[in-house]
This record gives sequence, structure tokens and C-alpha cells, in this order.
Amino acid sequence: MTLCARSKILIVDDERGLRLTFQSFLGDEGYDVVTAEDFSTALQELAKQDFDLVISDIIMGNKTGLDMLRAVKEKNPACPVILITGFPNIETASEAVRFGAFDYLPKPVVQQTLVRAASQALRYKTLVDEKERYRYHLDTVFKSIQEAIISVDNEMVVREMNDAARTICGFPADGIGMKFTDLLCNCESVCRGVLEFAMKKGKSSHVRHIDCRRVSRSPLLLAAVAHPLLEPSGKQSGAVLVVRDETRLRELESDMAKRTRFHSIVGQSPKMQKMYSLIEALAEVPTTVLITGESGTGKELVAEAIHASGARGNKPLVKVNCSALNENLLESELFGHKKGAFTGALQDRTGRFQLADGGTIFLDEIGDISPRIQLSLLRVLQDKVFERVGESTPVHTDVRVIAATNRDLRKRVNDGQFREDLYYRLKVVELHLPPLRERADDVPLLVAHFLEKHSATLGRRAVGVSSDVERLLLQNSWPGNVRELEHVLEHACVLSRGDVITVEDLPNDFVGTAGPREPQTDCTAAGILGALEKTAGNKMRAAQLLGISRATFYRKLKEFHIDADESVKSEQ
Repeated sequence: MTLCARSKILIVDDERGLRLTFQSFLGDEGYDVVTAEDFSTALQELAKQDFDLVISDIIMGNKTGLDMLRAVKEKNPACPVILITGFPNIETASEAVRFGAFDYLPKPVVQQTLVRAASQALRYKTLVDEKERYRYHLDTVFKSIQEAIISVDNEMVVREMNDAARTICGFPADGIGMKFTDLLCNCESVCRGVLEFAMKKGKSSHVRHIDCRRVSRSPLLLAAVAHPLLEPSGKQSGAVLVVRDETRLRELESDMAKRTRFHSIVGQSPKMQKMYSLIEALAEVPTTVLITGESGTGKELVAEAIHASGARGNKPLVKVNCSALNENLLESELFGHKKGAFTGALQDRTGRFQLADGGTIFLDEIGDISPRIQLSLLRVLQDKVFERVGESTPVHTDVRVIAATNRDLRKRVNDGQFREDLYYRLKVVELHLPPLRERADDVPLLVAHFLEKHSATLGRRAVGVSSDVERLLLQNSWPGNVRELEHVLEHACVLSRGDVITVEDLPNDFVGTAGPREPQTDCTAAGILGALEKTAGNKMRAAQLLGISRATFYRKLKEFHIDADESVKSEQ
């Protein structure tokens, strides 16, 4: 009865006894009932509030129930009206229904009949209201969608279109009711073809990358899709065309072409963009790759990206640091050995090449391997076979080889320290990583990346760096490249207690070599002594006065052999 308790009913009748009787009948059902003795009073009540149902006598002095019906429908077309008369006839009933009455009850009206008619009318009102809310919400969504939506009937006459259709397609505001073909102006009519296909074939059709060019506006890149409209019976009643403006999307895609990262590699400089493209080109081919670059530039990350991007990505990636082991141990590590092959070989060992079968092996520091290992490695690259130490049975392997070095292999070949045939086997494609000093634009990105990484790991709050720190990081030549930058920021995250990394959080040796900002005052020995004098020996304030970091101030004290405490005493 929750719905009934909220339902409001207006009873209009010039007979007081009938009004009170109806009010009692319906009030007992939980309805909120208001009465009016005549047409004028009823209009006043209708002006004050909305009713869910009006029950009116059809004869009311100089006005009739039909007048009441018209007044109610003018204010609220969804409100049902039940008319009651003491002189029922078919003509009057037909006229009442024709004007929109929900029901027509002859007098005398018994309680059961009245309650049943009111219940049915209110249920109808609930359904109408729900349908109207649904239609309103649908209309709101229809108007707010940014894509142009145009529906047509089987004769290609426009039945509906939203505001976006006027914006994107340039259709006039009064275009509803016009032929779709008549609305097209100064365009190549690609959308028309999409719509006609959907109607003729009875199935969806779409076209992307439509260059829409019209006079008086900039060109647009559009995508269009059309769907046939079907009645519940399955009969086709037209089609709907949806046109999306992808101009901004194309611009964003163009911007995103300048990627800021690729797998675990961070950088957006032109050199890194070229690097990303080359990695993608290498991902799907089994070519041997030689990655060169200074120490700390991220050669291992590039190897991981090449492996993960290709078809071997779900297979093993086995890494070997060739400079970490002597010749014998490296041979065993790469190719494995048989039990008893040498002293200490207490059991058979599977080598890294065998472990990497089907996947990739990454040979880091390849420039440091001995001539004997070079020869064995050459055979693997040429024939895809190797032999375990202490065994002559060849083992076949399907392995992609990615090698890396920070050495100049060409120079080592010329010096007789590296086999030329192996060099060319490894260098099918060379991928050279630029040092960090050649891509300074990437430093801010790397800083943000490492701060996020180490702040989370260490439980710190550091989310940015001060302007002084940023300038130091940008000015540094970074001999250790990205690895050095990460170590500096990890150190800073450990020491930092705030949200912003300051110069005081950086390693002392880094600050001393990174070229701190230009001092605002004299940083000669005399300047240092003067600052100490002005600050009564307070080293922190003296450093601030000079415009340098505390670490730099202490370095200057050491450089000029100044004993700060003694200098203050001597001045006193």
C-alpha cells in the first residue's frame, strides 16, 4: 500500500453527500483525498498541487465533466480522469472516452466499483509516469551523446536526430521530417552509403577514417556505423546512423606516438622513440642482436623488452654475466657439464643454452669472453649445436641470442682480442643505447619513475624534487648513466623525511661533482669566512647566506682548510 498512500485524488461533485461518501471510500484505501464542490474550486486545487487521479461528476451547473477533463489534461496530460453521471448513455460515454477520460461510471456508484476503477486508473498513471521518465531519461541521454545519431524510416526520412548531428554533420535544426539525402551538403556522402547498406542488407555496416571536408569549417576525421531498426515482430522499420568525430582522437594518437615508456624502459626523447621502434621491429624476428652502450644505460632492460615483445615472450629468458666468471666456469655455465668432467663436477649440470631452449639467452658483457669461449659461441650461432663439458654428444638448441657490451668490439677485433667472424655473427643488428647526457629531456621522467618506485619500496613520501635538485640532476654529465641516477634518487628517498627531495638528501659525493648552482655571494676563502662571521659560526645559515648547499659548504671548508670553530674564536 506504499504507492496508494502517496496517491492524491481530487473529487469534484456539487453534491456534498456524494463527495463525502467518495472521500470516505477512497480514504479507507489509504489514498490522500481532496474534494471540490464546483469547477472553479477544482481549478484552484489543481493550481495548488498535482493529483494522480481526478473523479468528476459530468454535470456541474454551468460547467460539465468534459470541461473538467479538458482542464485536467491541459495541466497534466498523464493524469487519468474518471467521469460519473446520473444519466448514462452511449453517446455521452463515447464523447468522454474520445476526449481522453480513463473511465465512465454511472450512478449510483457502489464502493467496490469506485475503488476498483480508482485502483486501475492509478496503476495506469504509474505506468504512464514510468514510461514518461524512461522516455525523458532516454531523450536526455540521446541529446547528451557526443556522437551524431540520426534515425530514418524505410523511405530515408529522418525521424530523430540529436544536437551532435547538427554540429558534426551540419544538419539544420528543422531537419526532422526531411529526406536524409536532402540534408547532405558539400560532402562525399560516405555516411549515406553506410546507411543505405544497413537498410538494404539488413545488417550493420561501418566505415572508419572518413575525411569529411565541408566549406566553412576545418576537415574532420569521422567514423560511421549504421544498424537496421527492427520492430518486435522482426520487420525492419528503418535504420540508425551513428557518426563519431575522431579528429581529436587522431591528434591524441599522434601525441601518444611520442611514447614515454616501453616495457620497463623510460624515456620520450627522439633517440628513445627511435629505440622503441627498432625494438618492435626486432621483436618478431629471431635475429641475433648486439646491444652496445655505456655502463648503466639499460642494456638489460632492452634485452627484456625485445624478448617480451616477440613470440618467444612466454618462453625462458636466461641471463648470463660473462665477465663475472672465469673461462672454465663460464663454459660450464653456458653449455653445462657431465659428472666427473673436472674436479668438483659431482653431478651433471644443464647449461644456460639448454635452459633457454625455445626462448632467449642474454649474454651480458660479451666483450670480455676468452678466445676459447668465443670459438664455442661461434659454433652455437652457426650450427645451433653445442657440447657439454666432458661430453662429445652434440646438443641441438633453438635459442635467440642477444648480446651486450660496453666495450668497443670493433677496436678489440682490430687489436686481435675478439674474433672477427664472431663479431659479425653477433652484430647482425646493432642497437646502440645513448648515454643519459645525450637525452637530458628524459631526466624528469626518470626522476618521477624512480621516486615512485623507491618511495613505495621504502615506505617514504617523496613525490618530487626541489628546483635546486632538479637543476643539479639536469646539469650532471651522468658517467654512470641511468643506473647512477637511480642510485642517487634511492639514496635521497632513504634520507628524505618530506614530500620533496632537497639538496641535503642527495649523496655528498654527487653534490660535490654535480656542479651546484651559482653562489649568490663570494665563495672564496674570504667569502666563506665572512659568512661565518655574519652568522656567528652557524654553518647552515652561512651556507644559506652564500646560496649553496650544506654539503657544498663543508666541501669549501675542507678545500680552503678553514676550521670554522677556530675562525669564529679568532674573530672574537
